[in-house]
Amino acid sequence: MKGRKKAVVLLSSGLDSSVNLFEAAEKYEVVLALTFDYGQKAAKQELAHSAKLAERVGVAHKVVALPWFKDFNRSSLLVESEPVPTGTQVDIQSHQTSLQTAKSVWVPNRNGIFLNIGAAFAEALDAKIVIPGFNAEEATTFPDNSEAFMHQLTKSLAYSTANYVEVECATVKLEKTEIV
Repeated sequence: MKGRKKAVVLLSSGLDSSVNLFEAAEKYEVVLALTFDYGQKAAKQELAHSAKLAERVGVAHKVVALPWFKDFNRSSLLVESEPVPTGTQVDIQSHQTSLQTAKSVWVPNRNGIFLNIGAAFAEALDAKIVIPGFNAEEATTFPDNSEAFMHQLTKSLAYSTANYVEVECATVKLEKTEIV
């Protein structure tokens, strides 16, 4: 493992971030898996599963609490009384349905905040890479899941990290069916 670039992985325990954790463990020395508790309804499951995944890979795991996300947000991911779109409600092939779903689950700048926190940990741990779990399907609706977003954030991190942390993601160009 020594001699390889160090990386920090953002881990929600979902498909994309889990695959990226295992891919990163093959390519880099993963020094930390970060999971965020921002008041999301699935927090309990995400935190438990992320801890198990990190342990399986042999990586340190840290939970970062961001309770203030609920202070300004009405996303169905955060508000108990709002249903999260599931099953037949989610049709990513339909642009109109996709936009309605996006509005329901949108959390402003969530990925930007997560990646900036990840980059801060990366710099502190002498890591050069921070790895989210993105995919091409979701990038069509959520621009902060896109390859373009990753490139622009990497440019920004050149100004805000002394070791020029970069954002990489093994699944960013893949559809969900290709990831499975």
